[in-house]
Amino acid sequence: MASHRKSRIPGTRVAGIRTPALATAALTSVALLSQTAGATPSDDGRPSLEEVEKKVDDLYRQAESATEKYNAAKEKTAKQRKQVDTLLDDVAERTQKLNEAREELGSFAAAQYRTGAGVPDTATFLLADTPQDFFDRSQLMERMTGRQKEAVDDYVTQQSETMKKRQEATESLETLTESQGDLKTAKATVQKKLTDARELMSKLTAEEKARLAAIEKKKQKEAARKAAELARQQAEQQRAQEEAAAAQQDGGTSGSTSGSSGSSGSATSPSTDSSYTTKAEKALTFARAQIGKPYVWGATGPGSYDCSGLTQAAWKAAGVTLPRTTYDQVNAGTTVPVSQAQPGDLVFFYDDVTHVGIYIGNGMMIHAPKPGTYVREESIYYDGESSIHSVVRPA
Repeated sequence: MASHRKSRIPGTRVAGIRTPALATAALTSVALLSQTAGATPSDDGRPSLEEVEKKVDDLYRQAESATEKYNAAKEKTAKQRKQVDTLLDDVAERTQKLNEAREELGSFAAAQYRTGAGVPDTATFLLADTPQDFFDRSQLMERMTGRQKEAVDDYVTQQSETMKKRQEATESLETLTESQGDLKTAKATVQKKLTDARELMSKLTAEEKARLAAIEKKKQKEAARKAAELARQQAEQQRAQEEAAAAQQDGGTSGSTSGSSGSSGSATSPSTDSSYTTKAEKALTFARAQIGKPYVWGATGPGSYDCSGLTQAAWKAAGVTLPRTTYDQVNAGTTVPVSQAQPGDLVFFYDDVTHVGIYIGNGMMIHAPKPGTYVREESIYYDGESSIHSVVRPA
């Protein structure tokens, strides 16, 4: 996997491109957290629009980061709850076997008491009616003694295993409790960040909202330009590869052609075979069908999604199982250069890998941006080129 970008000071990125309407909705809560250290307020003591936008974007980024932590905690909690349930069922089964072994021991003890079973002695011989009777009694007592020993061994084994499983269940319950605490904390963090963002944006005037909308429009225009540039680069690479393939097929052996082909090949990403292309088409068909559905943190469909929930569901439709969180999805395939991204690849964002979209070609992707937005197509440069962490081709 490609090396991570150099870490940057937290809070230096803009969280994403929004339409004017989304900018208005997104900036509704800026006044509460506007007095940050290092912020230079305007003459009337109010934060500048740049400060407002940065603070709100940072809050949404933090909310998305907390969402991925929530997703991880939720998945961990679900697995641990299943493990606890399995252990408790096992303990119940072993307890039943232990009780059965105890009852068997009791029945042997009662039988010995009734028959006076013990080591055959002279008295037993004298009380016997015949030598054969003595022999039969002796054999019965030996068999009972052997079975009793087996019952004791079984009881000890069952008791030991039951105690061990009870201890495992107790430890798993403690771990589950801790995970539930992590889940609760992550949930509270998400809700707090979103509340703060809404409160901050509610303090903007109509004029300030209009100015922010203009800023966002400018960002969108730049993102579209970068996407078009990437599309041109990819088209040129594709043409070069096709020309090289055609030259080889026609038997062309010129030095220039060979050199060009070698140069192109050195920059080419791992080839996409027909099976990957077929799966990617299915994933994209699913993703396109989700456009317009709301972003809801922690959601995996079918009515709403968060970013990793959408990519997981899209590739699941293609028969490929991806992990739940962005942290794990980024390792679920082969890393390729951005310039070699193919439809279906996953595009990850930010140094902490807290956002992901599914590439559709021409510098564009489908993603679930953040709370208050809907699944949509957007440039992979929606938050600037530096925000792109990596591109991964799912295995």
